Amino acid sequence: MRSITFLRAMAIAVPILAACRDEEPAGPARLDPASVVQASLDPRLVAEGRSIFRFDTFGDETFWTDTLRLHRVIQRGVSPAAALGLGLKVDVAALPRDIRSALRKGTIDLNDPATTLALLKLNAVVGLVGRVNRRGNLASVGTTCALCHSTVDNSFAPGIGRRLDGWPNRDLDVGAIVALSPALTSAQKRVYRSWGPGMYDPRFNLDGKNLPVVLPPAFGLRRVEREVYTGDGVVSYWNAYVAITQMHGHGRFSDSRIGVSVNNPPDLVSSKLRPLRVYQFSLETPAPAAGNFDARAAARGREVFKGAARCAACHAGPTYTDVNQGRLHRPAEVGQDPAYAARSATGRYRTTPLRGLWGPPQLTGPYFHDGSAATLEAVVDHYEKEFDLSLTRRQKADLVEFLKSL
Repeated sequence: MRSITFLRAMAIAVPILAACRDEEPAGPARLDPASVVQASLDPRLVAEGRSIFRFDTFGDETFWTDTLRLHRVIQRGVSPAAALGLGLKVDVAALPRDIRSALRKGTIDLNDPATTLALLKLNAVVGLVGRVNRRGNLASVGTTCALCHSTVDNSFAPGIGRRLDGWPNRDLDVGAIVALSPALTSAQKRVYRSWGPGMYDPRFNLDGKNLPVVLPPAFGLRRVEREVYTGDGVVSYWNAYVAITQMHGHGRFSDSRIGVSVNNPPDLVSSKLRPLRVYQFSLETPAPAAGNFDARAAARGREVFKGAARCAACHAGPTYTDVNQGRLHRPAEVGQDPAYAARSATGRYRTTPLRGLWGPPQLTGPYFHDGSAATLEAVVDHYEKEFDLSLTRRQKADLVEFLKSL
């Protein structure tokens, strides 16, 4: 059990990144969609933002190390096998050639916590930053955006491969990881253990309610005005929210709409929001792979999408969302549970931008904010019933193929 603890606490770090634009961390900012499309992808800012996304903890070691003492837990018993079992990933590009060779030969013990420290020292554990001192002890550990919003392509082995930044880590059991922290009460641990892989509640530590949502992708954001499920603010609003209220980084976040005000000096967040946003904007939606959908059925499904299924009324334009037109929807409009929206600044849901639905294990469902639809077929069935569409079996199948083609 000890070997799971460090992972759990880490995963709380970086839940849902978000939607769209500037570096203002508070308030219900509005944005002209044209400015999103034209946002500069300065290569210098992209590189700086990549480093922030992957390796910057915003000083959150003071929480994960000083308060939760997770460095001691890791030191005592967190093996790479346990870490991989909880969905943590290893960046193969960070491993020297001799280490990769030893892993292939099976001469490195993945059940030894000392191997975990070696991987942390190499900066190879995606989303975790650990400092190993001269005596070989783990002196501190912190979390980064990449923990929940990057995965790997499994090209070397399951859980080990090249980074896929912006892809949600749907294997990561955030709640199970958090639940092994020695600083939590039994009641808190029960809540965290109830979440399951790929789920996270970014408000539980603030309002005490337990309504986890699906970790969404952080790619394809450049042309979408607001990404977070409830449309609370632009991308840097949510980045600041996560960095300060969830990762427990150092900075100030305040939003009177949700009654949250956190001031944790010194400010290590605000100066990084712009390059972080630019890097996120540079992460394009991966193209659908050949063979993952039936092209002829998808072409027919496009017509169903625009016509009989009436999907395009809300999933509008090239981004497949009407949020760029300033629209948010009451839960009853779309047949969604109002409980999570009621905790937000808007009380509504934004239309999901349809992207990356094409079927590799890293991007396969569940769908809707709460994961209540396990498959795309379930999504179609939900809306057919909600809007009394009376689609034929073939129309529904074609519509699914079209969604997989996006």
